[in-house]
Amino acid sequence: MFSWFKKKSKASPDDQSATREALKQTRSSLLSKIGLILSGKSKIDADVLEALEEALLTSDVGIETTETIIDAIKHRAKNLGFEQAENINQWLAEITDQLMPEVQSPVASSFDLSNQKKPYVILVVGVNGVGKTTTIGKMAYQYAQQGHTVVLGAADTFRAAAVDQLGIWKDRTGVEIVSHGMNADPAAVAYDAVKKGVEENVDVVIIDTAGRLHNKVGLMNELSKIKRVIQKFKEDAPNEILLVVDATTGQNAFEQAKAFTQATQVNALAVTKLDGTAKGGVLIGVSHTFNIPVKYMGLGEQANDLKLFDKPAFISSIFSA
Repeated sequence: MFSWFKKKSKASPDDQSATREALKQTRSSLLSKIGLILSGKSKIDADVLEALEEALLTSDVGIETTETIIDAIKHRAKNLGFEQAENINQWLAEITDQLMPEVQSPVASSFDLSNQKKPYVILVVGVNGVGKTTTIGKMAYQYAQQGHTVVLGAADTFRAAAVDQLGIWKDRTGVEIVSHGMNADPAAVAYDAVKKGVEENVDVVIIDTAGRLHNKVGLMNELSKIKRVIQKFKEDAPNEILLVVDATTGQNAFEQAKAFTQATQVNALAVTKLDGTAKGGVLIGVSHTFNIPVKYMGLGEQANDLKLFDKPAFISSIFSA
């Protein structure tokens, strides 16, 4: 039988190794649970399915995604039979691969923007504390490393720390920054950032937005206004609306994704702090439940620890022993 785990990854060997190391707690937790479930079992029965469901839920895969996976396992067991216990990891890998959507245009699949119309505009959303502004700094670094010109828009004008933090990344990477200071109109900052990007033929514009509590009623209006004003200079902007969530928050990530997908048309996902948590399953659940492709993984504190998501490497890192 052909093994899914032989599926070729696009990531470099170093990146594959970094992904596997970062996800070791998630892998160890989930595989140990599955191992205990299947110990002494030769076939899938109701007890195995119930225990597997619990293992996925406690790994923060989420209710909807867990139910979908369990139904798929039932279907395979009924139609293909269950010869060896280790087949379960193979099936989990294949099913997960099918459930997680791929990055689609207009979202760029890499840090290479040579085929994109300038400027490539990214609007970054997410609640405070998830690593949103840090992720933006790391993105700016990665794009600058590729030789691209970058403008940052400091539109999170409700937190002085956010504006200051982007200023630090500006100094580190040499990119441009547009800032109006504290309590300025976020849409005005975004407008000027895109205007600068268009007029100066910049490669990429990355706009930070306020990360106030995601259940605030003004969220939708604020994000809609930002989108509306930047389209005055680029009709198809933003190309990428990136939602940043923190893997360590577990189920809270689902609530955040629900709020932001209702407020705006999120088309890419960044998951931070995957290193050092056993809750990596949240990435699978959020991506599948809200049909958002994962584009970035935060695997550490350094600028180059923001990695482009490689689905085969990620799935292999979780489900292979």
